[in-house]
Amino acid sequence: CTLLAMPGGPYVGALDQGTTSTRFIVFDAHRAPVVSHRIEHKQITPHAGWLSHDAIEIARNAVTCVAEAVAKFRERCGPEAVISAMGITNQRETTVAWDSVTGQPLCHAIVWSDARTASVAEELAAGDPNRLIATCGLPFSTYFSGVKMAWMLRNEAAVKDAASSHRLRFGTIDSWLIWHFTRGSKFVTDCTNASRTMLMDIRTLQWSPEVCASFGIDQQWLPGIVPSSGHIADVNLQDLGVNCQHPPIPLTGCIGDQQGALVGNLCFKRGAAKNTYGTGCFLLCNVGEQVPPPSQAGLLTTVAYRFGDAPPIYAYEGAVAGAGSTVQWLRDRLGLIKTLQESETLAATVQNAGGVVFVPAFGGLLAPYWKPDARGTIVGMSQHTTKAHITRAVLDAIAQQVALIVGAMERDAQITCTALAVDGGMVANKVLVQEQADALGTQVHVPKMLETTAAGAAICASLPTRLWGPLEQMRPADGARAVLPQTTPQERHRRKLLWDAAVERSLGWAKL
Repeated sequence: CTLLAMPGGPYVGALDQGTTSTRFIVFDAHRAPVVSHRIEHKQITPHAGWLSHDAIEIARNAVTCVAEAVAKFRERCGPEAVISAMGITNQRETTVAWDSVTGQPLCHAIVWSDARTASVAEELAAGDPNRLIATCGLPFSTYFSGVKMAWMLRNEAAVKDAASSHRLRFGTIDSWLIWHFTRGSKFVTDCTNASRTMLMDIRTLQWSPEVCASFGIDQQWLPGIVPSSGHIADVNLQDLGVNCQHPPIPLTGCIGDQQGALVGNLCFKRGAAKNTYGTGCFLLCNVGEQVPPPSQAGLLTTVAYRFGDAPPIYAYEGAVAGAGSTVQWLRDRLGLIKTLQESETLAATVQNAGGVVFVPAFGGLLAPYWKPDARGTIVGMSQHTTKAHITRAVLDAIAQQVALIVGAMERDAQITCTALAVDGGMVANKVLVQEQADALGTQVHVPKMLETTAAGAAICASLPTRLWGPLEQMRPADGARAVLPQTTPQERHRRKLLWDAAVERSLGWAKL
């Protein structure tokens, strides 16, 4: 679709390759979207717990999105208008294996949320899931790319054959797309994506020989690691089969999607944090140039970004399992609301949850509890409780979990979070955003333009030649609003005590 903005260059493009779709967005100098094009791709689920993508389909969709967006851009801004640079942001951890000679995938890509690798993760952990945290910042888990690579080597005959014939290439989606867009001349990944593999030393930003060897992975199969901002290649659209006279576009930015949102929200100072509300929540906090100590609350240590030759910036990351999915549960399973939007209008009919507390531990509790035996719990109901109170309690539960992770980040990194930048579809819910400000006791910043992940990739791409000026001069886009807390510290403390009591009652249910 074409996005309505008053265009003014320099223009920068961002290829946003996500879990369900691929988009190319062109931004103007005010970081406002000018045009975009989006295509969904198939979700391949051959077995329970498996989720795969067709890497060829993703690559073709990416080329089509760029071609269609460029055509719309030229139609809107004139036949001589040019995109001065482009960046890539991508679903992290999703892993592709391909043949270096033919350029063809050797099997379907294994998606970040795929659970087929559980036994391999357990085997590699060797009884200690945290044994590599000092090196890579991550525990052993099915999420991370190195475990997916090890599974492919054990279970995909074509991958094993390519390894023995020295033709194997492993990469995350960014590496695959860069390879495809440069017709195999560039085999690289950026440090944020590399930090999600378990294979990179987060201090040196290089592949760890010891960790790679323990996973059975030859470093020759892995891409070179580059900064999030810097010249990678020039993308020639004609070489990709696009009938277009646009000059080659410098590819000068690459960053994982959650880190892209951190950059897109301009979280460049230590203590600046962002939360993305989707099916779950992904919360990242900038902790500065030093690798932080291992989190006592089970938070992940990751690379936030690295711009050119500047030192890398690190982040703590925490996740909330149930956000949008919990509201969907209200609609689809309980039938308390008919649309997702109704969660806001219904919750707004009551001043608070009326003492009701909901703990959405459908599959256990993540950070900072890490209690897989917890189960969903609703407490505090009376004969006066209505569906509006329960709906409000669901929104409050999302806010309380995010506040807990922010608190854990503050304690572990010894920082103070003075504001939380938010994005994602749920930030349109004003009741939720107010609950979040109240639970934190600090400001919540809501951008007018919600394409912050793609904007982050565009910012990375703009920096090498300062297309949009130096980093320190960037300001939030017009129209952002700050939501202030409306509760007293005493009321905030009381709500926290209620939440803690409800969590206590949710524990152990899976064992009964």
